[in-house]
Amino acid sequence: MFEYFRPRGGAALAAAFVLFWATPVLSAEAVNMAARPSVAASRISAAEAPTIDGDLSDTAWAKAVVLTEFRQRQPNAGEVPTQRTVLRIMFDENNLYFGVYSYDTNPEQIIVRSMARDSEVFTGDNIGFTLDPGLTRRNAYNFQIGSSGGRLDALRLNNNEELAQWDTIWEARTRQVPDGWIAEVAIPFRSISYIEGQSEWGFEFYRSVRRRNENIRWASFNPALNFADVSEEGTLTGITGVSQGLGLDVQLYGVVRSKHDWSVDGDGAGISGTAGGNAFYKITPGLTGTLTYNTDFSDAPLDAREINTTRFSLFIPETRDFFLQDAGVFEFGSRGFTRGNNDRSGNNARPFFSRNIGLARGVPVSIVAGGKLSGEFGGFGIGALSVLTDDTLTKPGQVLSVARIARPLSEDVRIGAIVTNGDPTGESENTVVGADFQYRISDFLGDETLQTDLYFERSHSSTLGDDDAFGAVLTLPNEPWGADIAFKEVGANFRPALGFVNRTNIRYYDTTFTNRIRYRDGFFRHRGIVARNIFVTDLNDRLESRESRIFFDGETSTNATFAFNLINRFENVPNTFALPGGVPLPSGDYNWTTIGGFYQTSQARTLMVRAELECCAFYDGTSVKGALELKYRPSAYYELEGRYDYQNIDVPGGNVDIHLLSAEGAVNFTPDMQIAFQAQYDNISESFGFLGRYRWEFRPGSELFVALGQSAVIPGTDFRFQVSQLSIRLGHTLRF
Repeated sequence: MFEYFRPRGGAALAAAFVLFWATPVLSAEAVNMAARPSVAASRISAAEAPTIDGDLSDTAWAKAVVLTEFRQRQPNAGEVPTQRTVLRIMFDENNLYFGVYSYDTNPEQIIVRSMARDSEVFTGDNIGFTLDPGLTRRNAYNFQIGSSGGRLDALRLNNNEELAQWDTIWEARTRQVPDGWIAEVAIPFRSISYIEGQSEWGFEFYRSVRRRNENIRWASFNPALNFADVSEEGTLTGITGVSQGLGLDVQLYGVVRSKHDWSVDGDGAGISGTAGGNAFYKITPGLTGTLTYNTDFSDAPLDAREINTTRFSLFIPETRDFFLQDAGVFEFGSRGFTRGNNDRSGNNARPFFSRNIGLARGVPVSIVAGGKLSGEFGGFGIGALSVLTDDTLTKPGQVLSVARIARPLSEDVRIGAIVTNGDPTGESENTVVGADFQYRISDFLGDETLQTDLYFERSHSSTLGDDDAFGAVLTLPNEPWGADIAFKEVGANFRPALGFVNRTNIRYYDTTFTNRIRYRDGFFRHRGIVARNIFVTDLNDRLESRESRIFFDGETSTNATFAFNLINRFENVPNTFALPGGVPLPSGDYNWTTIGGFYQTSQARTLMVRAELECCAFYDGTSVKGALELKYRPSAYYELEGRYDYQNIDVPGGNVDIHLLSAEGAVNFTPDMQIAFQAQYDNISESFGFLGRYRWEFRPGSELFVALGQSAVIPGTDFRFQVSQLSIRLGHTLRF
């Protein structure tokens, strides 16, 4: 076994570079973290509620608690910001209110970018809040507002990932003023889950001054932490006597659809109509019961298209709102699955992957009805979901279910369990059970952070029998030195029918060591070096795959980023498999080395440019792989982006050129009204996809949505229409 783990190629170079960079010439000063800050919110009566219009002249704001003490997180951690910020906080029985006056000594230089809902508002000046009503110090709601009025809501999960697809009902308005800009925000208590009687919430405020690449925080100034990490958040106190009314939200919608298949002679417009909806009931303020009927996913965007050049299937994230609601309570295994998303084994062996609900062998299947229970009760995080899917051509409808429970034993320790049952294809009886454990130390070796994640799963399949998967991750997310060590084993017959598995009968070893230095002055903001080794063996410890990587990266004071890679790979291919275009790659052992890198200008620029290149070896042949991405945002009202991916593969079995083009854009009339489009094409499938969407939220919770989709094939210079679809949906949320 050990001969396979002898450092080769990139691994040996990685060791040499780590030694070379071990003593930095210049590093950022250590940040002396103060005690966790706390602030008590002021209470007003519902009759005093301010009008959300970006104007802080309402008399109620004079009663709000005021915060003015903030610090930089970047570039100069712990220092006083270059721009003054005043944050006001208050609440009534219905809403939590924030008023932010972002002073600016050069208001003409404020960067204003997209105003679309859920767009990249971070590309311009912006402010935001994270709310952790359960005081978990792990999970939080994130609300972000751009200087344009654009807003984004998201879930931050387990201090390591963000689900930006999550949406809820809230209000925000901004206004430009001679000495800066103002944001006024109202977040209904009905829109979030909280524990009744718990008056202390986790809370963080942040502001970004984009032209200076300056990030300002209230509580956590530690730049080494992941952007989604809320472990060092402050505390918001005094949230008592609030109401969610009856706690019942009823989302009703009616949809008219038209579908035409151009390949079928005489196929008509296919006009049809349907109605459905969702009902959300707050059993307690922290526990929500959900019912769905005729679930509609017409507002889901196109999945990002990829061309797979590996032997293993790809992981495609969830985008459907119904499954994103309270998605954090279903999260299992933490960094055992959310780390390593840039390699093909990161998400392997997930016990639950909601995209499997509504799909059977890649074919969409309607969801007839379903129910969900999610939130917190009695100190437990609870997630339970069960749906009935429609019949397929060969199988009757299936009942698919998952239940998840987690219990924090302290602020630093959490244990949990999960059970899934059902097979979307109906071809087997399938059950998975699992347990996980998480531990975090914030004062390891004095002031360092250490995280551990452990999990174990067992699957039962009526066709394959029982088998296991388990793993562990040890993380030191610190600077200047950090480390990440992971292990995963997946049994040969481990099959989670409601989960994700793309490689079985393996042991997976992953070690990453980092050195990152931050600078207070000069051209560079930070530079880093990463040495990473991934080994995959079978269960008899025979090497199947290896990747040894040395990675240099950095960021300039203008927010441009760059990186250089040197990668040595080994693959044992047991059976011939086909590359894109049907080019065969025979079985055998392959060892090759590539170099690559990327350069990206600041996303705050009107035109952002990103260029990527990797070459020149690939298995026993050659490959040149590149990408060019452009994002053009001339104002808050218009945005356009395009990306071109190219790869030429030349191996003894043949040659293939891969071309993938994608484009998307939007016209933003107001923060609540947009026209957007997506278009994609690749020459391997010769397929073209287009989706145009019009969205108007004419009042909070009420929306008109129009979607136009078109698929086609483009063999050579022909353009052959396949299916045209149009849907018009009117939805309204009733709150009781």
